[in-house]
Amino acid sequence: MRYFYFHFLVLSWCLLLISNTHELEQDQTQALLELRTYLEHPTSLQTMENYINDLCYLPLSSNFSIKCEANSIIELKIFGDKSMKPLSFNGFAIPNQTLSKNFSIDSFFTTLTKMKTLKVLTLVSLGIWGKLPNQIHSLTLLQVLDLSSNFLFGTIPPKISTMVKLQSLTLDENYFNTTMPNWFDSLFNLSILSLKKNHLKGSFPFSLCKIKKLEVISLSQNQLSGELHSLHTLNGLHVLDLRENRFEFELPVLPKFVVTVLLSNNSFSGEIPKKFGELNHLQHLDLSSNRLKGTPPSTLFSLSNLSYLNLANNVLSGEFLDKLHCGGKLGYVDISSNKLSGLLPSCLVNSSNGRVVRYARNCLSFEYKNQQRGSYCKESGLRWKKLKEWEVIALGAMIVGFVLVVLVFGVLLCKKCDLRKKSRHNLLPNFVQDKSTAGVSSEVLANARFISHAVKLGTQTTPTCRQFSIQELKEATKNFSLSTCIGDGSIGKLYKGKLENECYVTIRTFVLSKKCSIQNLKAKLDLLSKLQHPNLVSLLGHCIDGGVQDDSSTQKLHLVYEYVPNGDYHTHLSEYSAEKALKWPDRLAILIGVAKAVHFLHTGVIPGCFSNQLKTKSVLLDEHCIPKLSDYGMSIIKEDIEKFETKGEKKSKSCQRTKMDNDVYNFGFIMLESLVGPITCDKGETFFLNEKASFGSQDGRRKIVDPIVLTTCSQESLSIAISITTKCISQDSSSLPSFEDVLWNLQYAAQVQATADADQKSD
Repeated sequence: MRYFYFHFLVLSWCLLLISNTHELEQDQTQALLELRTYLEHPTSLQTMENYINDLCYLPLSSNFSIKCEANSIIELKIFGDKSMKPLSFNGFAIPNQTLSKNFSIDSFFTTLTKMKTLKVLTLVSLGIWGKLPNQIHSLTLLQVLDLSSNFLFGTIPPKISTMVKLQSLTLDENYFNTTMPNWFDSLFNLSILSLKKNHLKGSFPFSLCKIKKLEVISLSQNQLSGELHSLHTLNGLHVLDLRENRFEFELPVLPKFVVTVLLSNNSFSGEIPKKFGELNHLQHLDLSSNRLKGTPPSTLFSLSNLSYLNLANNVLSGEFLDKLHCGGKLGYVDISSNKLSGLLPSCLVNSSNGRVVRYARNCLSFEYKNQQRGSYCKESGLRWKKLKEWEVIALGAMIVGFVLVVLVFGVLLCKKCDLRKKSRHNLLPNFVQDKSTAGVSSEVLANARFISHAVKLGTQTTPTCRQFSIQELKEATKNFSLSTCIGDGSIGKLYKGKLENECYVTIRTFVLSKKCSIQNLKAKLDLLSKLQHPNLVSLLGHCIDGGVQDDSSTQKLHLVYEYVPNGDYHTHLSEYSAEKALKWPDRLAILIGVAKAVHFLHTGVIPGCFSNQLKTKSVLLDEHCIPKLSDYGMSIIKEDIEKFETKGEKKSKSCQRTKMDNDVYNFGFIMLESLVGPITCDKGETFFLNEKASFGSQDGRRKIVDPIVLTTCSQESLSIAISITTKCISQDSSSLPSFEDVLWNLQYAAQVQATADADQKSD
């Protein structure tokens, strides 16, 4: 009997647990269904309409994903299509842009906070409008919060400061319009803070300087002002983006490990600190459109990792050192619209290494084109003389005033010598002070206003991506004759051309969409032209043929790239002769170069550039076997191209992955081809799935790995490469490595291989 009661109690307890679990699932399911109603049934949630099974197993898409753990929702990501944003927002519903006027943001977040187990919450471009309620802090387990591109206004709730598990807080492209909060120091786990494109006012929140884990600060396109004090305590900071604010005074001291610094379109003044020339991890520096003066530090140009340097639209002056050295990775330099004089250093003149240098509208030597002349340049060179002229004028005025005072008092008060001397002694210092202060300060203030206005005008008129005429391109390609056609690229036809200056170029040609906006397209091409990296094929310019009207149905776009003469990586992998075949160290070097290029595309531009059509045929090799990635950035102009689907690539695969995951996944197949030799695009995934097990043993590797690789690699280096390749081609998108991990592993494999080669030579 005791045995029976014992089993009865155990069974009852299990049934109670099952009942409670089922009730929990029902609560979360009901909350999710209510959220769909509040969001007015967006297209991204259409998969929920007729789905009768557990919502944790809903089919994932690029616009909606849900992840569960222990029968509870821990991740919820919804991306809408309400991305159109007016310049101003008055706090009320806007037809077709926000949710309807019946939407209640308080009710919405009350329902949302029923999902107590949420760790990741992403609600982007859904038209959510209103003041963000304080009850958001009830999601105490939240680690990632992204409410970008909505219509949230007013104050950022102070209660967010209690969400101590937050690692990433992103509220970009909203309408928060009060003073920037300064309570961030309690978020000691925060690594990413992004509040760009709002209307926040006030000063930089220095509570951020107490967060040791902070890696990204993005506060661009707000109305922040005041002085930016030292940020040297943020040792983990990699990205600092404060563009298009109103910061002034001198540039701050930066942490030594910072990678990207974007401070353009502010009012920073003074000289560029020499300490900037010691930031050895710095890759991208944009100080354009400020009021910086003096000569840029020579060490800035020689930083070993710096690839992008923009100092345009300042009042920099002086001459460069004759022996100024440029770092090997420096691919883009813009020093235009300053008052620099003398000669350019040879490393900024010689473009044989593919470096792009813009230096127009300076005061450089007559041998350089598009330079300023006359009073504009004299003002820079003779500024110290002008100051002395003011001093002379002030001194002359004091002397004349002194003489007049003496004469007047001498005539009227000749009998009172003691009083006359006392008066002269008292009036002289007062007169000097008033005269000098009034004169100098008014001119300085006037110059400051003039410079500020000139900087703004210069920003709007600075040329970016060169526009070629169709006649130039016809002459370069013999009227696009078949003899100059070098094949069909993944997108458009490719031609080899020769410009007037004897420079060879590659011209990609395709038809534009009928709905293409020329103005928007040019803005996108300007962005693409700024993507300068030693391992990217540089975009030199473009030509739009067929008129400039947006409704033209016959327009063609010609993109002009640098010509890379040594063929593509796929062709070189197909070479099996012992003399010409690429050995394993060579393949590793090529893979590392491509990985650096893709990592730059993901992190070097804000926003990043993803979905880059990565294939071995898109990797070109120059005469020194240095890899250069082509076909990148097409996703930026995707909607402007008539036929975008890439040859050999199925749409379904790309739709199932995020843009960043696409690049990781496709790069995995570039690594796979480097290991086993060329495989066709449609065979790649099938081949990998069939042969995946073979990579696990040395016997299996001998069957599938390219013999050239097997005879030129160390087993440890090969194992590292196989491991990261397998991770990149994983069917589970959540386990894909980041590109930082990919690059680190490849560099480690190369280091291991180099050590093995050195040991072998010493033996």
